Amino acid sequence: MKITLLVSTFNSLSQMAYTKFKDLGHIVDVVYAINNEQMIKEVDEFEPDIIVSPYLKKFVPKSIFDKYPTFIVHPGIIGDKGAYALDNAIKEDRDKWGVTVIRANEEFDGGDVFVEVCFEMRNSYKASIYRNEVFNAASKALDLLLERYNNPNFIPTPQPNTPMHKYITQQDRAINWQKDSTDEILKKIYFSDSHPGVLDEILGVECYLFGGHKEDKLKGNPKEILAKRDGAICIGTIDGAVWITHLMKIDGFKLPATYVLKKRLKGIKEHRLPLIFDKSYQTFYEISCDIEGDIAYLHFNFHNGAFRAEQCMRLKYAFEYIKEQVKVVVLMGGLDFFSNGINLNILEDSAKSGEDGWSNINAINDLVGSVLFASDVITVASLYKNAGAGGVFLATACDYVVAHKDSVLNPHYKTLGLSGSEYHSYTLPKRVGQEMAKKLLNECLPISSSYAKEIGLVDEVYSDGYFEKLSKFCNFLIEDEDRYDDFLWDKEDYLIENEEMINSYKEKELKVMYPEFWDKDSKFHKLRYDFVYKICPLATPKRLKAKKDA
Repeated sequence: MKITLLVSTFNSLSQMAYTKFKDLGHIVDVVYAINNEQMIKEVDEFEPDIIVSPYLKKFVPKSIFDKYPTFIVHPGIIGDKGAYALDNAIKEDRDKWGVTVIRANEEFDGGDVFVEVCFEMRNSYKASIYRNEVFNAASKALDLLLERYNNPNFIPTPQPNTPMHKYITQQDRAINWQKDSTDEILKKIYFSDSHPGVLDEILGVECYLFGGHKEDKLKGNPKEILAKRDGAICIGTIDGAVWITHLMKIDGFKLPATYVLKKRLKGIKEHRLPLIFDKSYQTFYEISCDIEGDIAYLHFNFHNGAFRAEQCMRLKYAFEYIKEQVKVVVLMGGLDFFSNGINLNILEDSAKSGEDGWSNINAINDLVGSVLFASDVITVASLYKNAGAGGVFLATACDYVVAHKDSVLNPHYKTLGLSGSEYHSYTLPKRVGQEMAKKLLNECLPISSSYAKEIGLVDEVYSDGYFEKLSKFCNFLIEDEDRYDDFLWDKEDYLIENEEMINSYKEKELKVMYPEFWDKDSKFHKLRYDFVYKICPLATPKRLKAKKDA
């Protein structure tokens, strides 16, 4: 079939749908919902058999849904209608929620329901629910949609005549620090994450709050700043304390809380944790590790999968420390992403973006190099969640790469005006060959984990029972002692023999990247600005348009 994805932006759900449909052999064209005239023109030019909208904030023009079967993926159950569906579900303490696929008509979210996939709600922030439970349910829902759409005997369920759910204002989200409990504060931050945030004033700065974590040990007066850690601040409540990881000034963008408050935090002590936190109590932490026998599962939960320079260094030290204790180290990534490479928001905020960008790329290179040259341990990357840019190449530095079937990979940099580093010019062709490496880097398209396995970028892909299968895979690597020893001997010999050659790839990458960071006229600065400030594009990116000869 010819399928149009009508989207507001090419987010994680849109990319999942894109890769899913392409893997199934369909011809997929993407249309950004910029304005009615442009939408109608682009849709008519492609003449799709079906239109699917995994993420859409605009109303579909009648001339489109009358002419083409159009389906909206809504992050809500049957009967739920309107924006901020997940916000309401979390606010109302729903224990179950779901994703519906609705046929577009004149009423907003009012068309017939073709699919409903439900899930158990988790006590977490909205962005995490969206990137996990909603993402997984949407993947199943799209499979069912195609199946039912092609079944002439299928009868959709009429959407009940229910009103739009309540629109949540900042008054509803506002924290009363003198009355709200820690749990009530966390809940408000949870249902406001990642947009629009909770509007508040911290130390005289009017800003939105994001990234709430409960604190078990520190206590103080309500709204008193008690401590800081790794960019986050700890604030007292009437019955404990909460950590806030990120703030956003009015008309600004998200940054670690300490970056926003800066000198206002003078006198506030850094409340450090061990390099690898043992999770013995509730607090804010980024790096932890689970050791099972001779296998270490190293978790690094960095906000949005973006790695600041100091985070790269801490993770490097954690990796080097933990690998001395086990035979296999598994890089697990975080709750919502494996990794997306360097942190662009930090660079946009910097008065010395060239210097900070250069520090960031060198820091992530040091991390990747530490993994790549780890000759005394087997390394495995676990892509349970999506990875992009340098995050993909952190994974390819490992001996093995395992992925979940719904994970989406973006093994490229050019959309941000960067050529990239992280040893990718060595590790990518080593896995997929020069021709395929060039194709991935230049086309700048997302790929599914299944396609990644097909071309050799990924070694194993698992679906149900993912973590159990990952554990079995890792145990298989060490169950035969002779095979394990032979692998490490061969690995060490190869690395010693080729160390200079491997490092030369990194040096060539950095030579190309240097002007991208330092030159004032570099495309990176403009593209980074647009990305950080979420500037709406004026047209659908050409790389996402279906080829005429498809």
